[in-house]
Amino acid sequence: MTYPEMIRAKRDGLALSPTEWRNFVQGITTGDASDAQVAAMAMACYYQDLNAEERIAVTLAMRDSGQVLDWSEVPCNGPIFDKHSTGGIGDLVSIALGPLLAACGGYVPMIAGRGLAHTGGTVDKLESIPGYNPHPDPADFQRIVQHVGVAIAGQTAALAPADRRLYSLRDVTATVEQVGLITASILSKKLAAGLEHLVMDIKVGKGAFMQTIEQGRELAQAICDVGTGSGMPTTALLTRMDDPLARSAGNAVEIEEAMALLRGEVRSEPLRRVTWALASELLINSGLAKDEPEALAQLDRAWQSGAAYERFERSVAAMGGDLSSALPSAPVRKPIPIVQQGVVTGIDSRAIGLAVVALGGGRTRPGAPIDASVGLTELAFTGESPGHHLGVVHARTEAAAEAAIRSVQQAYTFGMEAPRATDALIERVISKEHG
Repeated sequence: MTYPEMIRAKRDGLALSPTEWRNFVQGITTGDASDAQVAAMAMACYYQDLNAEERIAVTLAMRDSGQVLDWSEVPCNGPIFDKHSTGGIGDLVSIALGPLLAACGGYVPMIAGRGLAHTGGTVDKLESIPGYNPHPDPADFQRIVQHVGVAIAGQTAALAPADRRLYSLRDVTATVEQVGLITASILSKKLAAGLEHLVMDIKVGKGAFMQTIEQGRELAQAICDVGTGSGMPTTALLTRMDDPLARSAGNAVEIEEAMALLRGEVRSEPLRRVTWALASELLINSGLAKDEPEALAQLDRAWQSGAAYERFERSVAAMGGDLSSALPSAPVRKPIPIVQQGVVTGIDSRAIGLAVVALGGGRTRPGAPIDASVGLTELAFTGESPGHHLGVVHARTEAAAEAAIRSVQQAYTFGMEAPRATDALIERVISKEHG
């Protein structure tokens, strides 16, 4: 079947076979399928969706469009697993979770992403560490995982290249918000990393791409079904993203908070709770722990003993990072005055993320440079009564600091009574195959 015939079939609501999807994805990879044809197929999928078999077929075809890491020649004495987040504000979970899991006997080859829209990216954050190289040779990446237990790198051109091209065209044709293609995009890269287990952190709320629990549940179910159906047992946690997850938002400032957490300083209990919950899920699913109490006890030992922080130091050094050098520091720091007395009753966390972008800590166009030093720290959370300020702005100029102050002030609402407390964890999702 030719590319136009495949597009026509999908446009008319017909399902394509695994062979047809593999041929079309091969065309994406080689360039035989034109930009117009790839975009047309994305639009056909947007309106007609992909059935369960098609989602698995597309995912596996995109996985096989490039290199798939083979761990048989780089043996690890434990399970190979990872987590992935759909993105949020102050979401520095990956930076703490990887070393924690490594200290518990797991191996974490984490392929992370850059910031998208108002959300931060793990690779951008790690690049604020002087010397950190997020693009090691694949063989070096595997050796670091083997010897240290964790390495965090960015996607390379060798891993799932079909996804890279397809996503770039979806991004400019208003077809990003399609659950089947989102699922294939995420999982093709995780499968290419050779994972044995995956846990998804599906963010839900004002600062997330999935605004409602229903939207989050739909995506979580799709990812769990396709991941498990592709041979990589996958579970998901829906977590709340109304408030920022950490007290900081930015790049270097989030690295500093992650390091503080690994050293034993809990600035944000929701951050610690989500990190431990996701890590616990992987320890149980992989057989490293028999149940949640045992998993949490393992994580606490790795944390309190300093073993997790030691893994972080070793991983950063292996990736070329120099923790003896200071992290980037913005020249202007200003407190954000409170504008109303009372209790914080709500935060527009998306506005918080956009304030960081406006400071230069995020991108407004693909490939644009970012300022790793800027951001926000000491952010107040819902239910708290701030004493004198809502947080601290780290900015390049006085004018940028003042603009950020106004944006953050407008993101907060106040009242006389604290709202009902909500748990950062909403629910757990598993594949229908194992339901």
